[in-house]
Amino acid sequence: MWLSAATASFAQQPFSTDDAAVTAPGAAHVELFDEHDWLQPSQRPHQRQNTINMRLNVGVGGGLELDVDAPLITIVNEPGTVPRAPFGIGDTNFGVKYNFHEEHPGAAAPAMSTAFYVETPTGDSASGLGSGVVDLWMYLVVQKSLGERVTLRINGGYLFTGNTSTGVVGIETVHGHIATGGASIVTAVTTDWTLGVEMTAAASNAAALDHQQLQVLAGGTRALGHGLSVNVAGVAGHFVASPRFGLLVGVAWDVAHR
Repeated sequence: MWLSAATASFAQQPFSTDDAAVTAPGAAHVELFDEHDWLQPSQRPHQRQNTINMRLNVGVGGGLELDVDAPLITIVNEPGTVPRAPFGIGDTNFGVKYNFHEEHPGAAAPAMSTAFYVETPTGDSASGLGSGVVDLWMYLVVQKSLGERVTLRINGGYLFTGNTSTGVVGIETVHGHIATGGASIVTAVTTDWTLGVEMTAAASNAAALDHQQLQVLAGGTRALGHGLSVNVAGVAGHFVASPRFGLLVGVAWDVAHR
């Protein structure tokens, strides 16, 4: 589950904090990113995880957007572990997002959207690639412009069933009742470059280290034109359920309706 920017055309990557915008009717937004994480020592025998995530957003009109994403995961385990490096598809997400209020210039009210996701257990839970459970997750997005170049985004959500794990990263040991949250602030440095930082967190109703996530991301996006952008970010985390640190690179492409 992805905890499941300067302009709406490349708003999400590399940040996991969602934006309030939805894809235009008849258009599509495609994202592909690769994140390589070094795991916490307490995650042994798991040492590292590589996640290649593929995401498609399609605008259907009326402020609605349909989403699907699925990862390809490689888990690198300590020597002697069987399997040493399991590889395969992880759990698949299906979602719907609704933008019910747009931000207007000069108005105090922010843009607001809500999203609902169902994650299906398509990954192999025996090797750690999947969670083995169905996730039901809903969250609210609040987005506010702070001047012409700076945008603040805040997400707050609740996982009713399942957990937040993607592979072995995330809360794995509880089944539902997990609060999620995130905030990002991004700046359009130039017409092509956007830089920002974010903090995301999750916590269950059980007070244990493996029932909490906290991570910070810093990165940027460069627009290349024709709806294409590239991005890069660094991640650092705390608690067992978060990576110790990681690197992320990705591309995003807006496919306009013709």
